[in-house]
Amino acid sequence: MTAKTAVALSSLALALVSAGCLSFYEVAVETPIRAKLDVGPFQRVLVAGFVAGGTKNIEPNSETARLLRSQLRSKSELKVIDAEVIELTDEFDRRRSKLIVPADKVADTLKIKDERDIQEYEPILKDESYWKKIGDEYQSPLIITGSVLFTEVAKSGMVSRLKSYTDSMGRPQYEEAREFASMKGYALTPKFVFIDGRTGAQLYSEGFYEEALYTDTQNTPALSSYFELMDKVLPAFLNTLSTQRIRGTRTLLVK
Repeated sequence: MTAKTAVALSSLALALVSAGCLSFYEVAVETPIRAKLDVGPFQRVLVAGFVAGGTKNIEPNSETARLLRSQLRSKSELKVIDAEVIELTDEFDRRRSKLIVPADKVADTLKIKDERDIQEYEPILKDESYWKKIGDEYQSPLIITGSVLFTEVAKSGMVSRLKSYTDSMGRPQYEEAREFASMKGYALTPKFVFIDGRTGAQLYSEGFYEEALYTDTQNTPALSSYFELMDKVLPAFLNTLSTQRIRGTRTLLVK
């Protein structure tokens, strides 16, 4: 529809309403978005753990596993398995016969700092024999794993902000102004991998990227930013497993 056509129709509708010919009604509607994955063969789901890192400020592995389990309990028909979260980086290092860091020094060691480090550990996500073994331990559930990178970011440049001023009549007004600013915050790069616990084979995977930037004067805790970013990702994650309904409204014109 062209802009001219839209304007013409709007004008016609307003004219008809003014003449008493039409009435407007707001009707609530729900639009279903089909699930991306058929979970029919499964009754149980195991959020196993993630290849995770990027910062020492939070533990992305345990926080992500805990959050996804909570969401699945309330928004999925699958039974969520309570189990210890797997430290996949440690597991992969043991497989490579690398030196294991003593427990009292783990806090001072950050094995995964960026995407390149994530890629080094990703082979464990494709190890079908390993995941089949995990599946056998938990009665062949749907397994959710993947990677989570949560990093600090800093940017600078021109940004738009609303500035207030008082007009000649003494009334407060606002205008948009562009100014140079330094911003800092966090970036979240999760990749969710869904595995068939009966065979160990990958069924589906999907990655995301979200970031939140704040002014230098705004002190936002890392954990708060993590949850803020995960809130943006969760709807797409849940839509992988079940049909989601997007709520909205439609306007009906009744004569």
